[in-house]
Order: sequence, then C-alpha cells, then structure tokens
Amino acid sequence: MKRGQRRLTVVLSLFGLVLTAASPASAASTTATYTVWHWNVSGHVMWDGKTTGGMVTKAVSSIDNRDADFVSFNEICFSQYKAIQQGLIAAGWPEDTGNFSRFAETLAPISGLCDGASGFGNALFSKRALGSSRQYPLPADTPTAERPTPEPRKMLCAPLAEQARMKFCTVHITTSNVVGPGQTKADNVRQLDDVRGVLDGFDAAGETYLVAGDFNAQPDYSRLDGYYAPSVAGNNGNNTGAHRELDDADAANCPGYGEWTADAVPGNAPPCGDKAKIDHVFVRESRVAGPYSADALTIPTGCTVPDPMAPPADPTQCSDHRVLVGTVPVLIG
Repeated sequence: MKRGQRRLTVVLSLFGLVLTAASPASAASTTATYTVWHWNVSGHVMWDGKTTGGMVTKAVSSIDNRDADFVSFNEICFSQYKAIQQGLIAAGWPEDTGNFSRFAETLAPISGLCDGASGFGNALFSKRALGSSRQYPLPADTPTAERPTPEPRKMLCAPLAEQARMKFCTVHITTSNVVGPGQTKADNVRQLDDVRGVLDGFDAAGETYLVAGDFNAQPDYSRLDGYYAPSVAGNNGNNTGAHRELDDADAANCPGYGEWTADAVPGNAPPCGDKAKIDHVFVRESRVAGPYSADALTIPTGCTVPDPMAPPADPTQCSDHRVLVGTVPVLIG
C-alpha cells in the first residue's frame, strides 16, 4: 500500500467533533497551522549509530519535501541527530541554523550502544527558532532479568522563541507492562499518566502544544482512553481524555484509529488490518482551530542497514516504523 503522495483532509464535524474555545483564550488569541513529521528510526537496533547507508539522507529529504514545521525522532543516536542537523542546514530548511534542534539523551555512550561513539535518545527540530527546552523524566521501568538496567525515559519539549505559548514535544513510552513492587499500575501506564499530567499543566497555563512519539500503545487500548476525547468516533471508544490524534478522523482508513505505523505483528489485533498504530501526534481538542489530517508514509527502502530486521520485513527498509506526518491549525494565546 503506497499512500505517501496522498493527504486526506477531513472535516471534523463529520465525526461529531465540537470545537470549543480554549479555556484561556482571549481577544489576543491567534491561529497558526503546523505540519508535524515524526519517525522512530531504530537508530541503534537497526543502524548501530551509523550515519551512512541511507536513513539520514532519506529523513532529511522527506522532512524537506513535506515542508515540516516540527520534527520528532525516537530511538536516535546523537551521531545521527548531528548528521540530520547538518543535512537540514545544507538543505536550507531551518530559519535559524543556530537554534532549531534539541536532543534528550536517555542512554549515555557505552560500548555496544550506537557503535560506542554516542549517546541515544530522542530529538526534535523546528523550522523556526526554539526557546529554552526542558526534559521531563518519566517513571522508571521496573528492572527485570531481561532488562536489569532499563532505559530512563523522558519527554522533551521546547517552545518557539517568538511564540512562547506554542510548544512542541517528543516522547517514547516504554513497552514494559510490569507492575513493580509497591506500584499499582504498570510501567507504561505510569509513564503515560505523567506525560498527560505535564500536558494538562501546559493547558492550565494557557499554552498550546503538539506532542509526537512512539507511545507503544494502539488507539483502542484502555491506557490511551485518558488521552483521546469522547468525541472520537469509529474504532476507538470509551475515551475520557482531552485530545485528538491527527490521524483519528480519516474516513477512508479506520476512523478513530488511523493507519498502522509499526512493521511488526502486534500483541493485540488492531480493529483494521494486521499491523499496529503506536506512533501518534496529539493535539488538545480545545485548541484545534479547523480541519486536520495525517498520513502514515510508506517505509523508505533502498537503505544499506547494518542489522536489518528479520523477514518478512524488507532487509533494505530504513526502519521498522513508518513516518507519521500531519497538519493541524491551532489556537494560540
């Protein structure tokens, strides 16, 4: 299925969405439209920190071709982050070459990680200059025999320098569903709860935000019920949250759920198709200012990958995730 050249714009009212004014809105409020581009690149597991072989150049090309405003990367090595940074500068993409990207290290350089040459974590880029970023540590995974020293997780956020009320965040939630000693919730649920708490704080402060990342949860999972708004219709019910996800209103592709993003057999069967959607771009429903859309792009192939994923995946595909790109108008102020 190749859908990279198509972007479907859906009128939100088709699914019963009532757009409410943002709680802190005033006469000074403005609207702006942003395109978000997100990719989990498997920078260590598949790429071992390498910057050659195709992934970096294909990422830069896609970002440029999609005219992205905000870019999110998960599972990226610092060496790859720097290479993409330089690639975007060479492409003339950023408006401020000295202040347009941030990196959150979750694992420090050690032997066997990212070719032993750099740290590992998440990154964001912005077409416009960024203000001071902040890293929000998330609850730690419970150590297990398989993962005695789990990766510390963080959410990375930064505002625009000239519009401090507009923030962009990237996050990668754990796969661990262990309920640790003294805990009442699984690791992944505790992390999702913390992220949602930070986002609620932004909203209470009158700030607008977009958050992209690999949430390691499908839209219809109960642990995302507190994210999705009750207005979401289709293949995703029981929601109690305050967000829309930019691919949740595509009438042609599993409404309420969206297109798959992870090239693997999921633990739970999706309502549509046989692969999971675990990458998301969330926006506060009360901040949505008009129709939005998203598209999961075909995974690029033709890469020379040091450690390709096992069949049936194409050994030349550049990641085990699709790029998720979406556009939304938002209310700011």
